[in-house]
Amino acid sequence: MNPARALYSVVTWGAQPLLRRKLRRRAVAEPGYGLAIGERFGQYPAPIDSLMPHSSSDPLGRFVWIHAVSLGETRAAAILLAALREQLPGMRLLLTHGTATGRAEGEKLLLPGDVQVWQPWDTPGAVARFLRKFRPAIGVLMETEVWPNLVAGCRRRGVPLVLANARLNAKSLRNAQRLAALARPAYGALTAVWAQTDDDADRLRAIGAQVRGVFGNLKFDVVPDARQLAQGRAWRDQATRPVVMLASSREGEEALWLEIFKQKRPPALIQKAQGAINSEANGAQVAGGVQWLIVPRHPQRFDEVHQLLLRAGLTVSRRSTWAGVPEAADVWLGDSLGEMALYYGLAHVALLGGSFAPLGGQNLIEAAACGCPVVLGPHTFNFAEAAELACSAGAAQRVPDIGAGVAHATALALDSSQQRAASERAGRFATEHRGGAEATARAILEIVLPRAAGAAALAG
Repeated sequence: MNPARALYSVVTWGAQPLLRRKLRRRAVAEPGYGLAIGERFGQYPAPIDSLMPHSSSDPLGRFVWIHAVSLGETRAAAILLAALREQLPGMRLLLTHGTATGRAEGEKLLLPGDVQVWQPWDTPGAVARFLRKFRPAIGVLMETEVWPNLVAGCRRRGVPLVLANARLNAKSLRNAQRLAALARPAYGALTAVWAQTDDDADRLRAIGAQVRGVFGNLKFDVVPDARQLAQGRAWRDQATRPVVMLASSREGEEALWLEIFKQKRPPALIQKAQGAINSEANGAQVAGGVQWLIVPRHPQRFDEVHQLLLRAGLTVSRRSTWAGVPEAADVWLGDSLGEMALYYGLAHVALLGGSFAPLGGQNLIEAAACGCPVVLGPHTFNFAEAAELACSAGAAQRVPDIGAGVAHATALALDSSQQRAASERAGRFATEHRGGAEATARAILEIVLPRAAGAAALAG
């Protein structure tokens, strides 16, 4: 063990009581964090045979392990998993997470014989117990999750570990380079890395990763839930006003939006935006208003955002109370998980959360796949290339701040012909960039199948 990882291991080992305390506190608001805490430290009460029923159809005889830390990574993992199951029928999945929302979403992906546990805390002991327990045939880390002891433990036990749908922004690269004695061996020990973009690939190579392909973003292969999409569009058709959504909003963005909303969308600002959308509309009066829908990114903030809106004197209708149709209110609040296709189907236009505060933006691809045009703020460094491609394709429009965003989204929603054209461009944009999931699944099988065949030959 090199000196940097030795010191890191001491720190992670010493931090275990603090982690337990943090999990107990967080479980007060999010009970999922109180579930099976021992798993995070490599403590598994059930014997492996009870966790993993034998399947004669399993082609590998061992788990395919996918680690998806949170909600976004789990949704990307779902797309990859569908491609893997198609190419490797009968495979057994070991699915790990770091957050409660990721684990809740991941539970939907399990089939009989699959296992779901927490990611082991990155101490040598917890990692060793995890790997002894489950003996995966391969480990697939989603997007950014590279942990030094986890990588070292896999290498020591001969478990190929790959990074799929990989991304690394410039800020993360600088941080990794400052910790190069720790980060470079970890990235360098990965069996393969498949990047989202050429820029990601260059940054990953700069920190020592073996980049074996650039397959695009797996999230382009998302297939929106048809039932949800149809329900959202049906509700949209029944709405008395066009619907504009603040999608996956993050801390502080609802307050920024509220300041603009309280100004009642100044007509001059909307007219200017309308003119930018359609030059023939310059000077035209924009009549009426829009119906606002706010969908916070994190479920623990649903009540907080609700109270913020009520304190501002607005009436609010929460998705969790809807029966037949959305109830009349100043603002609709999307307070449910796993229904983004419904919300994008309901919206004529979406403002992208995380992009109006310096948080890097959220994924815009699902919106495009649902045919919902997007208005972006200035901060999209987490999805930089996807954002630029979307703007170039006319599926998205970038604005300098949330005031301009509200004006542009409102004007577009009120112009039915321009909204339909933008919606069509969004759908085409999503379709044209598909294929990453199948390519990644093939690359995984090229690594794991020869190893499985070799092991079978030795056993025979």
